[in-house]
Amino acid sequence: MDPALIWILVGLVLLGAETLLPGVFLLWIGLAAVGTGLMLLLATPPFWLTVTVFIVLLAAGIAAALRLRRSEHPRPRVNTPDAGLVGRFGVLTEPGLSGPRVRVGDSDWAARLPRDVSDSPAGTRVRVEGVEGTTLIVRPD
Repeated sequence: MDPALIWILVGLVLLGAETLLPGVFLLWIGLAAVGTGLMLLLATPPFWLTVTVFIVLLAAGIAAALRLRRSEHPRPRVNTPDAGLVGRFGVLTEPGLSGPRVRVGDSDWAARLPRDVSDSPAGTRVRVEGVEGTTLIVRPD
Protein backbone atom coordinates (compact mmCIF):
# COMPACT_ATOMS: atom_id res chain seq x y z
CA MET A 1 0.00 0.00 0.00
CA ASP A 2 1.22 3.50 -0.79
CA PRO A 3 2.73 5.31 2.28
CA ALA A 4 0.77 8.47 1.43
CA LEU A 5 -2.50 6.57 1.70
CA ILE A 6 -1.43 4.99 4.97
CA TRP A 7 -0.69 8.44 6.47
CA ILE A 8 -4.04 9.79 5.24
CA LEU A 9 -5.99 6.75 6.51
CA VAL A 10 -4.30 6.87 9.91
CA GLY A 11 -5.07 10.60 10.08
CA LEU A 12 -8.73 10.02 9.21
CA VAL A 13 -8.98 7.23 11.80
CA LEU A 14 -7.55 9.61 14.42
CA LEU A 15 -9.99 12.34 13.40
CA GLY A 16 -12.82 9.81 13.70
CA ALA A 17 -11.55 8.73 17.11
CA GLU A 18 -11.59 12.40 18.16
CA THR A 19 -15.35 12.46 17.61
CA LEU A 20 -15.78 9.40 19.83
CA LEU A 21 -13.26 10.48 22.49
CA PRO A 22 -13.42 14.29 22.47
CA GLY A 23 -10.46 16.00 24.01
CA VAL A 24 -8.90 17.93 21.10
CA PHE A 25 -5.68 15.91 21.39
CA LEU A 26 -6.20 13.41 18.59
CA LEU A 27 -7.38 16.23 16.32
CA TRP A 28 -3.88 17.71 15.94
CA ILE A 29 -2.22 14.33 15.41
CA GLY A 30 -4.84 13.40 12.81
CA LEU A 31 -4.50 16.69 10.94
CA ALA A 32 -0.71 16.40 10.95
CA ALA A 33 -0.95 12.83 9.60
CA VAL A 34 -3.35 13.88 6.83
CA GLY A 35 -1.07 16.80 5.96
CA THR A 36 1.94 14.49 5.82
CA GLY A 37 0.02 12.08 3.58
CA LEU A 38 -0.94 14.90 1.22
CA MET A 39 2.69 15.98 1.06
CA LEU A 40 3.68 12.41 0.20
CA LEU A 41 1.15 12.40 -2.66
CA LEU A 42 3.00 15.34 -4.20
CA ALA A 43 6.58 14.22 -3.58
CA THR A 44 8.55 11.23 -2.29
CA PRO A 45 11.04 12.62 0.23
CA PRO A 46 13.27 10.44 2.41
CA PHE A 47 11.84 8.96 5.60
CA TRP A 48 13.56 11.46 7.92
CA LEU A 49 12.00 14.37 6.02
CA THR A 50 8.57 12.73 6.21
CA VAL A 51 8.87 12.42 9.99
CA THR A 52 10.15 16.00 10.22
CA VAL A 53 7.16 17.29 8.23
CA PHE A 54 4.81 15.36 10.52
CA ILE A 55 6.45 16.80 13.67
CA VAL A 56 6.43 20.35 12.26
CA LEU A 57 2.75 20.09 11.30
CA LEU A 58 1.91 18.67 14.72
CA ALA A 59 3.81 21.45 16.51
CA ALA A 60 2.17 24.12 14.33
CA GLY A 61 -1.29 22.73 15.10
CA ILE A 62 -0.65 22.63 18.84
CA ALA A 63 0.83 26.15 18.78
CA ALA A 64 -2.21 27.46 16.91
CA ALA A 65 -4.55 25.76 19.37
CA LEU A 66 -2.74 27.26 22.37
CA ARG A 67 -2.82 30.70 20.79
CA LEU A 68 -6.54 30.43 20.08
CA ARG A 69 -7.19 29.21 23.61
CA ARG A 70 -5.44 32.24 25.12
CA SER A 71 -7.44 34.65 22.98
CA GLU A 72 -10.82 33.36 24.17
CA HIS A 73 -12.99 35.64 26.24
CA PRO A 74 -12.49 35.37 29.99
CA ARG A 75 -14.97 33.20 31.77
CA PRO A 76 -17.73 34.98 33.63
CA ARG A 77 -17.12 35.38 37.30
CA VAL A 78 -19.63 33.36 39.26
CA ASN A 79 -20.29 33.49 42.99
CA THR A 80 -18.22 36.60 43.60
CA PRO A 81 -19.66 39.60 45.44
CA ASP A 82 -19.29 41.91 42.47
CA ALA A 83 -20.87 39.48 39.99
CA GLY A 84 -24.39 40.36 41.05
CA LEU A 85 -23.99 43.62 42.95
CA VAL A 86 -22.30 46.11 40.64
CA GLY A 87 -24.97 48.27 39.06
CA ARG A 88 -27.66 47.45 41.61
CA PHE A 89 -29.34 50.05 43.75
CA GLY A 90 -29.55 50.13 47.52
CA VAL A 91 -30.37 52.43 50.42
CA LEU A 92 -27.97 53.84 53.00
CA THR A 93 -28.85 52.68 56.50
CA GLU A 94 -27.75 54.08 59.83
CA PRO A 95 -23.95 53.95 59.99
CA GLY A 96 -22.42 51.27 62.16
CA LEU A 97 -19.21 51.35 64.17
CA SER A 98 -17.16 50.61 61.04
CA GLY A 99 -18.77 53.34 58.95
CA PRO A 100 -21.65 53.64 56.51
CA ARG A 101 -23.76 50.65 55.57
CA VAL A 102 -26.00 50.03 52.60
CA ARG A 103 -28.94 47.67 52.20
CA VAL A 104 -29.05 45.93 48.81
CA GLY A 105 -31.92 43.52 48.43
CA ASP A 106 -32.16 41.67 51.74
CA SER A 107 -28.52 42.10 52.78
CA ASP A 108 -26.64 44.80 54.65
CA TRP A 109 -23.12 45.60 53.46
CA ALA A 110 -20.34 47.83 54.67
CA ALA A 111 -20.10 50.74 52.25
CA ARG A 112 -17.66 53.37 51.13
CA LEU A 113 -18.83 56.65 49.65
CA PRO A 114 -16.79 59.19 47.67
CA ARG A 115 -15.44 62.02 49.86
CA ASP A 116 -17.64 64.66 48.25
CA VAL A 117 -20.84 62.87 49.32
CA SER A 118 -19.65 61.09 52.47
CA ASP A 119 -22.17 62.97 54.61
CA SER A 120 -25.24 61.53 52.85
CA PRO A 121 -28.08 60.83 55.30
CA ALA A 122 -29.64 57.44 55.96
CA GLY A 123 -32.32 56.60 53.42
CA THR A 124 -30.35 57.98 50.46
CA ARG A 125 -30.66 55.82 47.36
CA VAL A 126 -27.24 54.70 46.11
CA ARG A 127 -25.86 52.74 43.17
CA VAL A 128 -23.13 50.10 43.65
CA GLU A 129 -20.10 50.99 41.52
CA GLY A 130 -17.65 48.36 42.73
CA VAL A 131 -16.69 45.89 45.41
CA GLU A 132 -13.52 45.69 47.49
CA GLY A 133 -13.59 42.55 49.56
CA THR A 134 -16.89 42.79 51.44
CA THR A 135 -17.18 46.58 51.17
CA LEU A 136 -19.40 48.07 48.50
CA ILE A 137 -18.24 51.21 46.76
CA VAL A 138 -21.41 53.26 46.26
CA ARG A 139 -22.44 56.66 44.91
CA PRO A 140 -25.73 58.45 45.47
CA ASP A 141 -28.15 57.97 42.60
